[in-house]
Amino acid sequence: MKFNERTEMSIPGNSLLLYAPVPIYPGKGGYLLEDQACNGLRLWAENFERVIVMHPLEHGEAPPSWIPVQSSGIDLSRVEMVALPTAYRPDQFLIHYWSVRKQIAQLIDRAHYLSFSIGGLFGDWGSVAAIEAHRKGRRFAVWTDRVESEVVRHQAQTAQSAKARLRASLYHRPMAMLERAIIRRATVGLFHGAETHAAYAPYTKTAEIVHDIHLREQDRIPADELNRKLHRVLDGPLNICYLGRADTMKGTDDWIEVMAGLKSAGIDFHATWLGEGERLQAMKAEVDRLGLGEQITLPGFVRDRTAILKALREAHLFVFCHKTPESPRNLIEALVSGTPIIGYNSPFPQDLISANGGGLLSPKDDVKALVASLVGLAGDRKRLSHLIGQAALDGSAFNDVEVFRHRSEVIRTYL
Repeated sequence: MKFNERTEMSIPGNSLLLYAPVPIYPGKGGYLLEDQACNGLRLWAENFERVIVMHPLEHGEAPPSWIPVQSSGIDLSRVEMVALPTAYRPDQFLIHYWSVRKQIAQLIDRAHYLSFSIGGLFGDWGSVAAIEAHRKGRRFAVWTDRVESEVVRHQAQTAQSAKARLRASLYHRPMAMLERAIIRRATVGLFHGAETHAAYAPYTKTAEIVHDIHLREQDRIPADELNRKLHRVLDGPLNICYLGRADTMKGTDDWIEVMAGLKSAGIDFHATWLGEGERLQAMKAEVDRLGLGEQITLPGFVRDRTAILKALREAHLFVFCHKTPESPRNLIEALVSGTPIIGYNSPFPQDLISANGGGLLSPKDDVKALVASLVGLAGDRKRLSHLIGQAALDGSAFNDVEVFRHRSEVIRTYL
C-alpha cells in the first residue's frame, strides 16, 4: 500500500517511530535501558505526542548503566517500547527476518514520522525498517553517529583474534554497500557531527548535521569554577584526561605513546583514561613496561556521572587519538567542561572548535606532532589558559534539550 493522503489522515499527526540499537533487558515490572537512552526517550516525548521505539532485546545481566524505564522520568503513557530479537549472527537473522519485517511494517503504518538508526549488517533492524518504509512509499530519516563500515574495516586489521579479523574482512564491504543503498533511499540523513556528515552526505538527497548528546544545562562548568581553572592552570603539573572505550579505534596505543613522549620531554603531568574495553589490560601492561605508573591512571569504568564531570572539569587538556570516522560525544563533553580538545585532526573536531578555537589538532596518526603541541602548551601556560576559555565558549551551544529539539524540527520539516 502506498502512503497516500487517506493513509496519512489515519495516522496520528505528531507520532514518531524510531529504531534505536541500544539493547533493552527484561527487569522487574518492565525493561531496563541505558540511562542516557532513557533521557533521549524522555526528550523525544517532549517533542512528539506519541513515540514508538524499537529496541533489540538482550537477556542476562544488564550493564551497570542500565536503569528501570518505569523510574526514568519517561512519560510511558506516550512512549511505547517494542522489543525485537537480537540477531547479529547470520543464522539468527535469517530465522527472525520475515516475522520481524512484518512486525515493523505494522508499526510503520501506525506512525506519521519515521526515523531509523542504521549501522551494521546482520541484525540491523534499522536498515530492515528503512527498506520496508521505502517499499511502502513512505518518507523516512536515517541517523548514525559513525561510519560503521569503516569501523569494521579497521577491525579487520586490528582485532585481537584471527576469527574476528576474518569476520570483519568479510563484512565491511557489504556493510558499506548496504549503508549507501539505505541512505540513497532516505528522505533525509541525520548525521551526528561533521565526520559522519562528510562521509555520508554524498549518498543522500538531503543531509543535516545533528548532535546526540545528553548534557543538561546544569552539566556546564559554572562560571566561578571556570575562573578558578583559568588561574590554576598557570602552574603545576598538566592534568590530562580522556573518557571513552579502551579500544583500538580510539587510538589506545598512540595515546600511551604520546604520554611516553611527554615524559621523555621532561613534562610534569598526570593523565587519566576513564573507560573500560578490550584493550584496557593491554594498556595497563604497556604502562608498566614503559614505567609510566606514576603518570597514568587507568581506573576502567566509572559509573558515577558526578565523578566523570568532576574529572573533565578539573582536566587542563582532553587528549584524543581517534582512528576511525566517527563523531564521539566525549569531545563535546570536554568543551562543555571548559577543557580544550587536543588530538588528531578530522572534520568533527574541526567543526566543534571552528567558532572559537577551543583546541589544537594535529595530523592523524602523527604522534610526534601531537606530543609537540602538548609540550608547547606545557611551556606556555597563558596560551593554555586562553584555550580553556575558548573551549568553554565552543561548548556553550550544546545541551540535550536544544539538540533533540533541533533533530525533531528537522524530522518534521523533511518528513
